[in-house]
Amino acid sequence: MRAVSLLELASYLPGEPVGTEYFLEHQEGAADLAGHTMFKAPRTRHQVSRDETPADMMEKAGLALRDRIGDDALRAVDVVITNSLLPEVPFTGPGAEVAHRLGVKADWVLDAHNGGCASFVHLLRLARALIGSGQARSALLFNVQNSAGPVMTQPDVRRLPEAVIPGDGCGAAYVAASDESPILGIEVANHGEYTRDCGLALHDGRKYWEAGASQMHVGFTPDKVADIVERGNRLVPEVVNRVCESLDLKTDDLDLLITNQPNRMFLKQWQERLSIGPDRHLDTFDRFGNLFGAAVPITLDHGIREGRVEDGSLLMLAGFAHAGDFAGAAAVHWRAGGARG
Repeated sequence: MRAVSLLELASYLPGEPVGTEYFLEHQEGAADLAGHTMFKAPRTRHQVSRDETPADMMEKAGLALRDRIGDDALRAVDVVITNSLLPEVPFTGPGAEVAHRLGVKADWVLDAHNGGCASFVHLLRLARALIGSGQARSALLFNVQNSAGPVMTQPDVRRLPEAVIPGDGCGAAYVAASDESPILGIEVANHGEYTRDCGLALHDGRKYWEAGASQMHVGFTPDKVADIVERGNRLVPEVVNRVCESLDLKTDDLDLLITNQPNRMFLKQWQERLSIGPDRHLDTFDRFGNLFGAAVPITLDHGIREGRVEDGSLLMLAGFAHAGDFAGAAAVHWRAGGARG
């Protein structure tokens, strides 16, 4: 397979930052979970409006990406892969629409609805397979998290402890056949036995497509939270170590770890279990909240713009999804060939 590189990133965050006080004055009940470390609130987060679609968010991140890679590179892309946490239309994803908006005539348009908080690694793996095998030349990857505004601000849901955690945003990436910033290795783990341990909750028992008055949210119970905590603490270090082993590396060799940003507890546990200090683990949780699948590209993009990611750095991108049904990690030698013009 030919070399495939993660060459550039961009991101979009909707609206002005929203403070935690927006939620806390409405919090009540669920006392058994309200104090759990899994639900300790970030300082701020962004929330998408009701009428801003995933395609709208992708277009804005895509235009920022175009400014960095150039219009010719964007229009030459032949793969578009998207992931939206809350699809606007249940029957199809936004890939074809956003490709049209950006003027991209892609041969491959893939809307991947799985991967959850680790979906950026999933999208990266798909792009690497297509480009590395010679079936494509370059790809645009889009991760949208858009449930904070539409779901967590509902009057009933806003009172729940989990409502304070998510934020909204879109991450975008440009991947191409190149050895400039190569993807060195990717490892994933699928655990189908955990798929039913996290999902939509509707208090009247209806299916989400059926008429009713209850407000959709992600339901948690104390026993399920305990299981998710145990799996999350374990799964990310496992896939990171598998990548390191495949490349004959140690975690000491990593310059930066970039993970999904579920809460402070997971971030601290991953640092401890991988022997990686906070200075080597990019952290945007307190600014943006839990961005789910969009966290890795957005956090990496902000790290680059803020001067925290040096050319030549060995990066590890990692995360786990939902209740632990998927986990993935990818090693990238960031701009090994030097900075882009």
